[in-house]
Amino acid sequence: MKKFLPTCLLLGALTTLQKNTQAQNWQLVWQDEFTNSIGADWVFETGNGSSGWGNNELEYYRRENATIENGQLVITAKRESFGGYNYTSARMKTQGKKSWKYGKIEARIKMPAFSGIWPAFWMLGDNISTVGWPDCGEIDIMEHINAENRTYGTPHWRDHNNNYASYGGNTACTVTDYHVYSIEWDANYIRWFLDGAKFHEMYIGGGINGTSEFHNNQFILLNMAVGGNWPGFNIDLNGFPAKMYVDYVRVYQDGGGTNPNPTGQTIQAESYTNMSGVQTEATTDAGGGTNVGWIDANDWMAYGAITFPTSGTYKVEYRVASLSGGGRLSLDLNAGAIVLGQLDVPSTGGWQNWTTISHNVNITAGTYNPGIFAVAGGWNLNWIRFTPLSTAKTATTTGLVNTLIDNSLQANKGFTIYPNPVQQQLNILSGESLTGGLIRIFDINGRQVITARPASNKLDVSKLAPGVYTLQFTKGSTKITKEFIK
Repeated sequence: MKKFLPTCLLLGALTTLQKNTQAQNWQLVWQDEFTNSIGADWVFETGNGSSGWGNNELEYYRRENATIENGQLVITAKRESFGGYNYTSARMKTQGKKSWKYGKIEARIKMPAFSGIWPAFWMLGDNISTVGWPDCGEIDIMEHINAENRTYGTPHWRDHNNNYASYGGNTACTVTDYHVYSIEWDANYIRWFLDGAKFHEMYIGGGINGTSEFHNNQFILLNMAVGGNWPGFNIDLNGFPAKMYVDYVRVYQDGGGTNPNPTGQTIQAESYTNMSGVQTEATTDAGGGTNVGWIDANDWMAYGAITFPTSGTYKVEYRVASLSGGGRLSLDLNAGAIVLGQLDVPSTGGWQNWTTISHNVNITAGTYNPGIFAVAGGWNLNWIRFTPLSTAKTATTTGLVNTLIDNSLQANKGFTIYPNPVQQQLNILSGESLTGGLIRIFDINGRQVITARPASNKLDVSKLAPGVYTLQFTKGSTKITKEFIK
């Protein structure tokens, strides 16, 4: 959140190293969904801090400016006189309650955009009270200023020459729409993502260039400032009251091993690591976000390494749209070294009229970099999904289903869901009564689509659109999360 003049760094050259690491097995370890209240792990800061929180901000922070509306946190910046200042807003943090070393930290947020506003989702080192800033290290996951349609991701620290340092990146973003802002942070890298698409990264392996502070615990902050050194002091008074909506904040950490994406998880088309000729745009498809468009013949997209855990036949699905049809795509591995097959793209009657097409391909177990090549253009792509056919068949193979259920019950404290994939009805088996618990289902963009107090072990999911979903069951201190495919 703090902004100073940046120091010239050589870290940019290091971002070409270790590009295609295997995906980590992210396990949810903390969250606040803001369904009915603000969780107990948040602490509110009040006042204007020292020198406007070090940035000459113009607001007075108050707890009263953070509320819950329709299952979302709302931070409201107001034009009002309080404590000697002309504006109020809210600033909240998990300091002293929760902090993490490494992980995937994300939030789904939409914000106002006008001159003088400065929302942020960021982190600070636990040791700030003893070593001060910037020695504690700061990771800005999302910042936005003024009326820009752009999001910024920036680390701040004290470098090996004892100087302040920062290394920022940014990307275009319609901030007044909901987006998922996240980082993936490990012992070697911090990477910044917008809706799952990486736009910036920094190498921190071995504490290079003084980045050792990024190998310590950090806590989370959310706030919306009015004015300050970075956005300036030209405040558009017509923008008030201004609301920053936070649907959720979630923290994941590596559960060990690799995350085999092909077991039904969806790869967003725009999350390519390299491409030729294509562009991205906002999509009206279920789940929102962005899709890849302007695909012409010989254009291509390459994706990061994913692991196929077993050899065999995989069903590959593509979410496509085409005004007039005639397109054709080709799926390959490792920059065309292994061509898996081609598929025609039909006309859907419009660039945002979406349908799912699929074919079956044979893949030998291993880790590969998938690629999509346009044999013929004229189509859009929203996502790709790999599913082992052995998994898809378990719903119709009674003996195998029973075996899998028995194993799952033993491994997951007596809780499992089936069939998976599902069409109409999801069955829940639990070692304890579901009565008194709460079931919530989230889509791939983290939006809550179903909430239910289970009266039985059956849940109607027939109205869900095709896609990947997360079911979360909570009862007392028990919290279980399961993924399924519709």
